[in-house]
Amino acid sequence: MRVGELARRTGTTVRALRYYESAGLVVPRRLSNGYREYDPIAVRLVAQIRELMALGLTVEETRPFVESIADGSDDTDVCAAAVATYRSTITNLQERIGKLTAQRDALDARLDAAATQVVPGSPAEGADPTALVGVRLPPLSFYGTDGRPVDLGALGTGRSVIFVYPLTGRPGVDLPNGLLEIHGARGSTEQAAWFRDHHAEIRAAGAARVYGLSAQSTGYQRELAHRLRLPYPLIPDPRLTLADALRLPTRTAGDMTLYERLTLIVADGEVEHVFHPIPDPASHPLHVMRWLTKRRQAPGSVAA
Repeated sequence: MRVGELARRTGTTVRALRYYESAGLVVPRRLSNGYREYDPIAVRLVAQIRELMALGLTVEETRPFVESIADGSDDTDVCAAAVATYRSTITNLQERIGKLTAQRDALDARLDAAATQVVPGSPAEGADPTALVGVRLPPLSFYGTDGRPVDLGALGTGRSVIFVYPLTGRPGVDLPNGLLEIHGARGSTEQAAWFRDHHAEIRAAGAARVYGLSAQSTGYQRELAHRLRLPYPLIPDPRLTLADALRLPTRTAGDMTLYERLTLIVADGEVEHVFHPIPDPASHPLHVMRWLTKRRQAPGSVAA
């Protein structure tokens, strides 16, 4: 069989087969026209190499097993070389496991030390975020995901919408341990996407600007802003400084302290309205837009 057929039948690549050939493990015959042709036994040889590599062996370490098949043996595990290779591989794995375990323990220790230095920002028991109406935002400075500075104490004239959320995940990355213990932690990605899809409508309803804010790092937020193509910036507040300044509600699970979901409507520097609690993050932006529309139509309303 030709190399393309062997690659298809074994689920590997032509490049890998060329490598096995260069190592002398799967060697084809050369035809008079220069083409390579593999014997049917090559299927077993390649399958054995791939199976052993999946167990942690290197290509070279598969040699005694491959040679046993080439010599006609039905059981490749009975030779002394195979047993020695198994023992060596297991020893190497145990050493790697020991090193990885030591790295994990060292990281756990550093995480514990760092967690004790994070400003918790938790409110007093029974604190009501809606009591913030009329309070001026403190002059806290951040850098948004668009790279521009944001001073919460000087957002500008008109209404600003600041939706505060716990956290968002990344595709293919497990959510942090303890997330499900935090009520309402999920749904932030959908909420951010809704504010994106209806950003123009929210602006038309009376919002001069929109921000998202969470305790996640700038890297996490930039990834989300880029992936969702957000037309508004996100604000990273990993030290929960806004929570500390306004006594905003947070929730803690394990080593995580996250913001509880709420939305602030800020008019000319003062909190005009607070949405809290928010049971359905995905549909919440619709409620914000409706509130803005009604408020804009009210006599003496702040202009956007």
